[in-house]
Amino acid sequence: MIYHVYMLKSLGKNSVTYVGYTNNLKKRIMLHNNSKGAKFTKGRKWKLIYKEKLNSKSEAISREYYIKNNRVLRNNIKIKYT
Repeated sequence: MIYHVYMLKSLGKNSVTYVGYTNNLKKRIMLHNNSKGAKFTKGRKWKLIYKEKLNSKSEAISREYYIKNNRVLRNNIKIKYT
């Protein structure tokens, strides 16, 4: 099964980013935008700014963890893809 690691950027004045993983990217973004995703994403509208395809859940979890905890990489992605 294919998994995606993705980064969302909130729309609005004080934008923040969110990193997650899923096996159904369209559905997951829809859930985030309808306040049914992760608790952190509720009440905001989101735009997909980055995604990666991975071949397993364990790879996706590892990559998500790496991106979430590497602030330099996360900021570079935010700058490059927005």
